[in-house]
Amino acid sequence: MRLRLGFALVLTLLVAACAERPATPPVVTPPKTPTETGQPPVYLPTPVPEGARLSDLPGWEKADPFIAIEALRATCQYKKGRQYADICAAMTRQDFETPHQIMAFLNAHFRVEKVEGQGLLTGYFVPDYEAQLAPDAEFSQVVRTRPADLVTVPGSQMTPASSAPKAAARRLGDLYVPYFTRAEIEQMSAYNVSGTQYYMRPEDYFFMQIQGSGFLDLPDGKRVYAAYAADNGWPFTGIAKTLTDRGILDKTQTSGDNIHAWLAAHRGAEATEIMNTNARYIFFVIQPEQSEPVGASGLALPPGSAIAVDPLLNDMGDLFWIDADAGALKESFPTYQRMVAALDTGGAIKGQIRADLYVGHGQRAGSEAGRIKHSLRMWRIVPYIGH
Repeated sequence: MRLRLGFALVLTLLVAACAERPATPPVVTPPKTPTETGQPPVYLPTPVPEGARLSDLPGWEKADPFIAIEALRATCQYKKGRQYADICAAMTRQDFETPHQIMAFLNAHFRVEKVEGQGLLTGYFVPDYEAQLAPDAEFSQVVRTRPADLVTVPGSQMTPASSAPKAAARRLGDLYVPYFTRAEIEQMSAYNVSGTQYYMRPEDYFFMQIQGSGFLDLPDGKRVYAAYAADNGWPFTGIAKTLTDRGILDKTQTSGDNIHAWLAAHRGAEATEIMNTNARYIFFVIQPEQSEPVGASGLALPPGSAIAVDPLLNDMGDLFWIDADAGALKESFPTYQRMVAALDTGGAIKGQIRADLYVGHGQRAGSEAGRIKHSLRMWRIVPYIGH
């Protein structure tokens, strides 16, 4: 799943022509400083036809070039850049002295493709949680590692058969059946936990499962990373709907902070029953030496520049422009407009126009992530090959 932070600059450019291709990329003239009239700089020259330019994107004139750079760095690292490989190779020979030069470079050598329709943007983060090596009344939830009886098989081998290419299962005689639900798993002993055992507050553990990983801070000052290892194959069900349907929280009060606070205040049977309405369960692997969260791409995630997508409909490593607004939650940021790289996946991320924005780690990032529930429009950002 996600984890989902820094990168080394590995960026590039290539302008191709059908008849004549220069041996080296052309030098892009940086834009002039904006005039005293207050007009925004024009990022020219650009051979990209009008209507397909980055400058045609909503919010591009206010874009943060450093967020765009971070997204491009990550894309260039993923499988050596794939379709962006030529750009990545050429960018290593470029020096940028000003943000305007970065924007001019991008505007001259990329084009955009609108993804028709509208979807949803949410946010996620890597939490920092307190943990202990022994349980007590407060720290009662053990961090479960992948159980030995959890296997992955083709969906066609399941009973009942599934259309999914792969499914999480367990053996029952000669049959492969769906793995246990959250409620069933939590009724079992921690037999499947190997090595050092770590204990957390139940509500913290639940939120770490939603995020897919997290840092555990121990009483002696040490920190370990709990990374996603596997899941039980059941679909994700958000408990926000359960809480609103039962009249426990108002629809405008279902931020991550509010839900977490309610679970903590009702720790025990009441909170457990609510959490069990989400049958999906995440197992972890402890990585003591890991210092940077990593996504499904295998790369560290740049905060604010990486998204989780549905890998069946969007390719890992591709660049996108997101334009999201009309946050449904109180105190949410009004808009998110930026270039991002698809570097992660998530159990709840389904659909072509569906993205989960990685905003960083820690409490501040968690507060922001919990308030992102925005209407989303997306554009693919692809290399421009001129004619």
